Order: sequence, then C-alpha cells, then structure tokens
Amino acid sequence: MSERRAHAIIDLSALQRNFLRTRELSGRRDVIAVVKADAYGHGAISVARSLEAAGCRRFGVVTPEEGCELRESGIVGDILVMGGMTTGRDAQLSADCKLCPVIHSEEDLDLAREAGEIASRPMGVEIEVDTGMQRMGVAHQEATSMVRAVSEDPRLSLDGVYTHFAHADAEEQTASLSQINAFRSLIEEWQELGIRPASIHASNSSALHAGHILLNALPEATAIRPGLMLYGATSVDREDPDRAFQPVMSVRTRVAAVRNLLRGDGVGYGSTWRAESSTRVATLSLGYADGVPRVLSNRGQVWLAGAPRPIVGRVSMDYLAVELGDASVHVGDLATYFGPSAGGGPGIRVEKQAEWAGTIAYELLTGVGNRVYREPVGGT
Repeated sequence: MSERRAHAIIDLSALQRNFLRTRELSGRRDVIAVVKADAYGHGAISVARSLEAAGCRRFGVVTPEEGCELRESGIVGDILVMGGMTTGRDAQLSADCKLCPVIHSEEDLDLAREAGEIASRPMGVEIEVDTGMQRMGVAHQEATSMVRAVSEDPRLSLDGVYTHFAHADAEEQTASLSQINAFRSLIEEWQELGIRPASIHASNSSALHAGHILLNALPEATAIRPGLMLYGATSVDREDPDRAFQPVMSVRTRVAAVRNLLRGDGVGYGSTWRAESSTRVATLSLGYADGVPRVLSNRGQVWLAGAPRPIVGRVSMDYLAVELGDASVHVGDLATYFGPSAGGGPGIRVEKQAEWAGTIAYELLTGVGNRVYREPVGGT
C-alpha cells in the first residue's frame, strides 16, 4: 500500500483481462491498442508492456514523440502515429523509431516521402479518410488519389487505411452507418484499381461492445481500435451494462485533517458550504492541481470509511473537504476519488464522477496530475 500523499493504483491484471475481452469481441481482427496521452493517464510504458505481454502487437499514439518513447522502452510491436507528421523532425523521428505515421494531407505525404528517404527503405504509412468527422483525415473526395499516390511511390508502403466515427456512442446509428457506406464505396473503388491495403479499420471502443451494429457493419475490416474500454470505462452506460470491463485506475489519497463543525460553520474559500448542524469534515490531500475539477465543489463525492461522502466547499489547488457526519475517520485513512476502493468496496466509477462534473470519463482519466504517483500492480 502506497504511503504517498496521492497515488493512482494501475491494475495491470484488469487491463490484460479487458484486452482479452476486447480481442474476443473483435473476432479475427487485429487489436490496435490506443495508448495515446500517456495511455489515457495510466502510464504508457507500463500499459504498453503489459498489453504486449498479453499478446497485443499493435499500438496507437498521436505524436512521434509518444511513439519513440514506447520504442525506447522496448516495445517491439507496430506503432501507428495517428496524428501524423507536421515537421521535418517528425519525419526524422518516425524513420529512426520505425513508426507508422498517418497521412492526412498533401503536406503529410511530402513528409512521409522525406521519412522514407531518411530510412532508406519504404516507409510504412496509413491514410485516414474523413467520412464525416470533419476533424482530421483526407477528404472523402480526395482519398482515392491519395491512396494511388502512396501505392505508386517506391519510398512508401500503404500499410493501412481507416476512418473515425463521429457518433459511435449515439443510440441512433444512421450517421455512423452512412460513414461506413462511404468508406466501403472507397474500398471497392480501390479494389477495382488493384489496391488492397493490408489493414482496414474504423471501430473504436463505442463500436465494439457485444451486439453493436457497427461491429459487423464493415466486413472488410481487419483491425479494431479500442481505447477507453481497455481502461475499463465507457462513454455511456449502455455500452457495458454487465460491467464486463473492469476499471484499471483507482485514484486514492489520505485524510490530512479532521474538523468538528458547529451549525453555520463554513468550509473552504468563500465558505460556499455551511454546516446545517453539528458535523465533522475531513480534509483530503487532493485538489485541482491533481486533476479534480473545481466544478466538483459541492457536487462530487469521494469514497471514504465504507461509503460515498459528499465534497463540501470549494475544491482548492491541493485539498478538498468531505462531510463525514458521525463516521469514524482518522488522519491517514485512505479515500478513493474514483475507481475501486482500497477496502474492497465498490468505490466510485469514473463515469459517475464525470457526470457530477458535467464532463466525460476521458477528461478525468487524462487529467490526473503528474504529482499523483502511478503505482502499477499485477499483470504478467
């Protein structure tokens, strides 16, 4: 058990089980494990190593720096750089670390050619096709000319093509199915030209849960791209109603102080909360510098002493307070901000904490601060 002020337990055994479950859902498709943004705040190196030990052979990041960090840590699997390249340095890193950058534009294509010349071998690349996200990727109307340009360039190797859903977590799937139809029409066009990319993928976490219409709507797909589900979280409850995926991160801290309050006593900056009767509050060593949004002031909850305790007063940079009532709590006791509790209780799911904060699980996971020590446990 960590003695640190605040720490995040990273359950690598749960991560590996989530990966194996995801692979089951994918059928025979490859799994591209998305480990961008420091593996959604879980620690990219330990997560990638654990996934590789479980059989994962492909990883997704956003920047060449993220990819090189994994390569330098000993990861041998394929590393897809989904953000592509923007500078000559990116081309150099992609070549040196044997990464697979994604092409989104003519500028990316020029940099990929540069990387191929640096590497003195055909540079493996993938092409993202924008079928409706309107964020990144080659425009649908220009995709075929880009695919042909890559296929005909001896400095490049077309390792894959993919698209990204804009509405995969919606109840109504008309928009996503329209994106798939647009993507499939391009795949058929490429096949007629004799171009068959080695890898085709579209499904993200929201499109991968059992029975989801999008999972099998693209039979040409050879791979899937899970991210959030690997970490045991969902964007909407209906994605995992049976809780088959287990939370990987549990953020915990210790009670720094306990106060006895009288009726009318205020707590924190501005005294935005006042005791309605005599009670007790605990000060926890966790604040917005550690990733707790200030909006959780007087809204969120923390698991402590076997039950959820309401956050009272304003969340400050280093501390927050929770009301205890008559619960037996002492300085040094462990509290759980989100994730399974230290004492074996259910704790608080990150999705629920995100709901109270008016945001999504992604933001809370990636927002856990650098001074919160990551403590990997379990795994093989």
